[in-house]
Amino acid sequence: MAKTTGLGQGVSALFGDSPDDERFFECDIELIVPNKHQPRFVFDEAGLEELADSIIEKGIIQPLIVSKVSANRYTLIAGERRLRASKIAGLKTVPVVVQNIGDEDAFLELALIENIQRTDLNPLEEAEAYKKLIDRFGYTQEQTAQKVGKKRSTITNSLRLLLLPDYIRDDVVSGFLSEGHARSLLRIVDNPAALKEIRDQIVAKHLSVRQVESLIRKYKKPKQTENVAAQQDIVEQEISDSYCKALATQITNKLNSRVVINRNGNRGKIEIEYYSLDDLERLVSVLTSDS
Repeated sequence: MAKTTGLGQGVSALFGDSPDDERFFECDIELIVPNKHQPRFVFDEAGLEELADSIIEKGIIQPLIVSKVSANRYTLIAGERRLRASKIAGLKTVPVVVQNIGDEDAFLELALIENIQRTDLNPLEEAEAYKKLIDRFGYTQEQTAQKVGKKRSTITNSLRLLLLPDYIRDDVVSGFLSEGHARSLLRIVDNPAALKEIRDQIVAKHLSVRQVESLIRKYKKPKQTENVAAQQDIVEQEISDSYCKALATQITNKLNSRVVINRNGNRGKIEIEYYSLDDLERLVSVLTSDS
């Protein structure tokens, strides 16, 4: 049963009073190639079915954005959920807007920014997209924030999620853990045993974020209340692994950056990770502050 494709107000916003602009047309759905730079790597099947039902009922409200790669082939820049749902709905054509892209780097940048702004990415997909922008184009966190229209603190906090081990990140993607749980667990990211223990309790007991934070505080308290004499004795002898991890965790929480202590007998070095030149400047400011 054929349906008239719905275009809503998106066309007028894009083309003013000229919706027949040659960049906008109904494209054969088989001529559109999925975007290899798509930041989303998880697509909810139930959500796609619901979107397909909506498309059958009301049509596609917002056109897909594509780039022309040959006479009869287009690469998707933004709108993969709509493309997938349109195939489920049985559509033969979809409305598209053609963007002229100069080179591969320009395409990657536009694809990432379009999808970050338009798509409901999960927290890890969003963090990976920011990291690609920073790594590929050398953007600072401030520049990345300007590109995607978000606060710099949002970018910094998002990137920190990438410090979590793979199994925790998988839990966030699959929905076993919320973004709030993940942010709480960052406080003990350098203590793998504690991280695994608390993660298992979250899943088994369905703990809230507040309960997790309370649990982490109780877990950290014995380490924080060790008496000064005992700490001095440890320093005079060979520093233990567990004590180094506790110190590293304290510094990590203070600097909001991953810290590793590498020891060699009673000597060693402290390594502090930073994620961009912007982040390095932040760390220098914290470390040199009088407060």
